[in-house]
Amino acid sequence: MTPPLITLEEHFLASSAESLRKLYSEQLAHIPGLSDKMQDTGPLRLQSMDQGHVSFQIMSHVPGGMPLEQCRAANDQCAAAIKANPTRFAGFAVLPMADPEHSAQELRRCIKDLGFVGALIDNRNGNTYYDGEEYLLFWEAAEELNVPIYLHPTWPTQVQTDLLYTGNFTTGASASMGASGWGWHSDVALHVLRLFASGVFDKFPRLKIAVGHMGEMLPFMLQRIAQLSVRWGQRTRLFRQVYDENIWITTSGVWSVDPMATILRNTRIEHILYSVDYPFAKNEDGLAFMRELEASGLVTPDQLERIAYKNSEELFGVKATKTFG
Repeated sequence: MTPPLITLEEHFLASSAESLRKLYSEQLAHIPGLSDKMQDTGPLRLQSMDQGHVSFQIMSHVPGGMPLEQCRAANDQCAAAIKANPTRFAGFAVLPMADPEHSAQELRRCIKDLGFVGALIDNRNGNTYYDGEEYLLFWEAAEELNVPIYLHPTWPTQVQTDLLYTGNFTTGASASMGASGWGWHSDVALHVLRLFASGVFDKFPRLKIAVGHMGEMLPFMLQRIAQLSVRWGQRTRLFRQVYDENIWITTSGVWSVDPMATILRNTRIEHILYSVDYPFAKNEDGLAFMRELEASGLVTPDQLERIAYKNSEELFGVKATKTFG
């Protein structure tokens, strides 16, 4: 029997952030009922969770940069939804990453005042990644608060689109390659490498970074990265040690046991987490994947339970309270 499930890349669109809706025009055109599901933080979400045997969900805002005022309003809306269903929901903060100082302040507010368990942030602010000196105070706050930061993909800038994703193919192919079809994932992997190369993990050795979609390509290039990253400068720890100690990966939205077979061979079992990517992916599809993984023989019952919910319980301090027959 499939164990209880905890999910942690599960999005909503705040009433204060309707201006972001245009970013999701492709998804809204192709995913039935997406608009209602994005706005809902109660009945529809709980119904889908039950259909997918999700015991507990950590909610986060949809990607898309917002100023501090909108982030605060979205976090307060998330906190109200958690208060209404505390045995089913927890929260990740959304932060104004264009402003590192206010991001650190809002992270502290969300953890200390609202009881959130971490943050889910856009992978970039425009063309700026978070390996610069100006972001050290943010990483310092994350380490001090001892909460994970989930690096979530965001759309390519026009510079990136023109250089990488424009060619002799349709605009639809360009949009997909730059986003969920490829670019999102490689870009998050690149960001993790930038954090390592710039010494962020040396400065903050207890930092906890989560990435989705079966590790955003990192597990499949791990040996190559470990081999060549020794050329990138003198670091306190090699990349493989940082990967083992500071990086957690989730299954979000990738429903194949093929990549999981690789991950189980090179990633600590304690650092593999189940996730869905609701409402852009279906909880029912995630459940089917977990049942396929259970039947595959790739994992022991204890390993399956760790991926399903135990690792998330330990990392975020939450509890899978609802069971399903």
